[in-house]
Amino acid sequence: MAPKDTDKPVELMAETEQNKGDSKDKKKSKKSNDADPAIVDTENAMSEEDRELKERLETCVSTLINEGNEASVTVPIRLKALDVIVTELRSATSSMTSVPKPLKFLRPKFEVLKEHYGSIGGDEGTDLGDKELLFLRARLGDVLAVLAMTLGKHDERESLKFKLKGTRDYETLAKLGDNAAAADNNLGSWGHEFVRSLAGEIGQEYNARVIAGADPEEDEPFQDLLGMVDVIVPFNVSHNAEAEAIDLLIEVQRLKKILELDSIDQNNYRRVCLYLIKTADFMSDPDDYEEVLESAYEIFRKQKQYYDALRVAIRMGNEEVIPDLLAECSEDKLMKKQMCLLLGRQRINHEVEGDDDEEELNELIGNEKLSEEFLKVAQDLDVMDPKTPEDIYKSHLAETGGFSRRRDASGAQVDSARANLASTYVNAFVNAGFGQDKLMTPDNDWLYKNKDHGMMAASASLGLIQLWNVEEGLAQIDKFLYSSEDYVKAGAALAVGILSSGVRNDADPTLALLDEHIRGDSHVMKCASCTGLGIAYAGSAREDVMELLLPLVEQENSGPTTMLEVSLAGLALGMIYVGKCDDDVGGSIVQRLMEATDEELNHSHAKFFCLGLGLLFLGRMEKAEAMLEAIRTIEHKISKFTAIVLETCAYAGSGNVLKVQEMLHQCAEHLTEEAEHQMAAVIGIGLITMGEDVGAEMALRSFDHLLHYCELPVKRAVPLALGALNVSNPDFSVIDQLSRLSHDPDAEISQNAIIAMGLCSAGTNNSRVAGLLRQLSEFYNKEAGHVFCVRIAQAMLHMGKGLLTLNPIHSDRMITSGSALGGILVLVYSCLDLKSTLLDKTHYLLYYLTCAINPRMLITVNEDLSWRPVTVRVGQAVETVGQAGKPKTITGFQTHTTPVLISTKERAELGTEEVLSVSSVLEGIVIVTDNPDYEPIESSS
Repeated sequence: MAPKDTDKPVELMAETEQNKGDSKDKKKSKKSNDADPAIVDTENAMSEEDRELKERLETCVSTLINEGNEASVTVPIRLKALDVIVTELRSATSSMTSVPKPLKFLRPKFEVLKEHYGSIGGDEGTDLGDKELLFLRARLGDVLAVLAMTLGKHDERESLKFKLKGTRDYETLAKLGDNAAAADNNLGSWGHEFVRSLAGEIGQEYNARVIAGADPEEDEPFQDLLGMVDVIVPFNVSHNAEAEAIDLLIEVQRLKKILELDSIDQNNYRRVCLYLIKTADFMSDPDDYEEVLESAYEIFRKQKQYYDALRVAIRMGNEEVIPDLLAECSEDKLMKKQMCLLLGRQRINHEVEGDDDEEELNELIGNEKLSEEFLKVAQDLDVMDPKTPEDIYKSHLAETGGFSRRRDASGAQVDSARANLASTYVNAFVNAGFGQDKLMTPDNDWLYKNKDHGMMAASASLGLIQLWNVEEGLAQIDKFLYSSEDYVKAGAALAVGILSSGVRNDADPTLALLDEHIRGDSHVMKCASCTGLGIAYAGSAREDVMELLLPLVEQENSGPTTMLEVSLAGLALGMIYVGKCDDDVGGSIVQRLMEATDEELNHSHAKFFCLGLGLLFLGRMEKAEAMLEAIRTIEHKISKFTAIVLETCAYAGSGNVLKVQEMLHQCAEHLTEEAEHQMAAVIGIGLITMGEDVGAEMALRSFDHLLHYCELPVKRAVPLALGALNVSNPDFSVIDQLSRLSHDPDAEISQNAIIAMGLCSAGTNNSRVAGLLRQLSEFYNKEAGHVFCVRIAQAMLHMGKGLLTLNPIHSDRMITSGSALGGILVLVYSCLDLKSTLLDKTHYLLYYLTCAINPRMLITVNEDLSWRPVTVRVGQAVETVGQAGKPKTITGFQTHTTPVLISTKERAELGTEEVLSVSSVLEGIVIVTDNPDYEPIESSS
């Protein structure tokens, strides 16, 4: 603590007559004050207690130092004097509120004590036989370490040096058999602040030694520091400072030591693991990232929290441990069911074998009951009635009357192919999963109001309407598979794939029905079948499907139609093996890119082939390095684009700041032509920072700069990146920004902004966005392309009548679903060139969004999976990482009875103590059991 400075601050003033007069008055008053001793006493007075303490400490210091070398002042007497100082310091520093007075009074003596400490070792010798002198030096080392905490020079780490010397003396005492003295080496007795300060200096010292050439892999060069770490970490964990313990272990690269602690138990393991998981977002080195999550995984396993361990394993992409985890909780059948529900939500193709309930568990992983549960929720919320596109457009609300009234005025309505195509998509997305609508299911009239690819989209929409309900859906689609129209047949083939997205069926109808079409000759059938397989088996890594698609990728006859087939097959393979880093698929795609002609690589859909390669390595970080090297050897502009797509996909959701900087660097170059790689880099920024709040906020600011200073190609990608960053999360400021961009004079910026508005609000029924989109449909009523984009955005906004979400991040914003993110990326990359994708003939790529569609419901069920309504509180999620005690995890909550809908940034918790949930996260289908300790409150009669 700095001593109070008695000098008054001097004010410099202009020497005017007025000021001279003032200064004279001040001098007079000062003289009169000096004359009155009572005033002096009150100003500089120290309380009686403080003066007594100061004198006592000064006496102790002079006794300890023994400046006169008096023979009567023996070592035991000096030790007693030191004991007084130690007691005063300890009692003062253990309080967190008061200023430690002893520190303040000992401040002038710091240098004297340091000199004396040096002389004990030098002049008086350290005779190991003299235990008392050694104990004196050890204790004085502790006192100096505490004083150096506030008085030592920052770079010299004096506090740590004195403490290390003291520790060595205590160890010598222990060797000499003086265990009572050695036991005095208690760090915690000096208070938390001292321990915290020491931990900071240990980190600095460790780094200094590494820079000086010590090998961080070996313990030998850091033996003294690690000895201190082994004391500080258990102290911190047992005193609710888990975050500081973990920080210190990360600083000295010894995080695995946390697994050896006995002080981690059922009371604090959640806090420890939450901090570890959140810390992983800030690890730029992939090995550190892996180690942090691995530690959390092991702690959960030790505590028998297998559901949470599975969440961490999925986050790491470590699917090999799934059978072990399921085997470990063989006794707890409910836990196993809950884990299988999570595997189903993540679309992990795992087969349970050798279990008594294997059939039921495999059904849960295969999402076979998903359609049934979803429809029950829809009935419960009373939204079963099918909606028509007109219910969504609400043209009668148009302020200017728009084109709808003018059409009415002229008598018969004229159907345009583009408008009907838009209505097909709106109808499909709004009624997704409900099994009934007013356009396609009653009769076939609507089908023939479209032409060619429009018919294909219309028959494929049946798959989305019957989503997840494989048996009923197949019955409805079957008749179209035998149509004489190729496009209708192709649409039906695509519908079969859409229908079974994420659902595993023993009969495996998708593969059986699409096999022949993939091998057939019809171009449109091949394209539809590739897309259908990609949607149906996304994330399943099925080898039999790969063997079917690889010949399409490797076909050599050139031509525009061939390249479209190759691209769609490559994209489907990327979706099926999303995040699996499969060498066969990766090798085939890279080989095909190397062998392709310039004409093929210039094809408008070649970028989907590159995206297929990127999806293979989605979220796998450094595992994509070898592929990146291979890609850079291609001598075509697509090489740059592919490299950036691959790199951004590999680091998706990692929050890696270095990669974000690289992408910003790519955007800095001012290009107006051949700038596809810059567009990919902008989307990459959104992709890398996705799911990590601090990074996402910083990315929003970067996008503002890009809009101000960059060329058109970069600006065109910004709305898409904003959309990808806020999927199903209509944040006010983001929607505001997109609304401004939707009126941009550049057609592509405005179209992308409109689609991004749909993406941000997908499945939320957000009334503000609905109003904005209705205004845009009038504003652009003469622009067919813009109107189509508005309709697609409206379709996404009202998707599943507000019961569905596209958000790929689930399980309390911890896990990113690879197949869901892949589906969103297909839409985003389509928008880089709307004219040749969604506004042309490959609009059916929109159906890839099916992979991301999931119900946003919370259902509580009994052990036999029958419904059990329970009261829950739903509110805005609050970040509680690193906070002491039991902080509230939600704010502004409302109490509902399940089933309830949960939005992107919301969290639910049980509102009653009557039941306990098997899973730690209330999302999707949650199994609840009776609480054995629950005692109902008796109502007073």
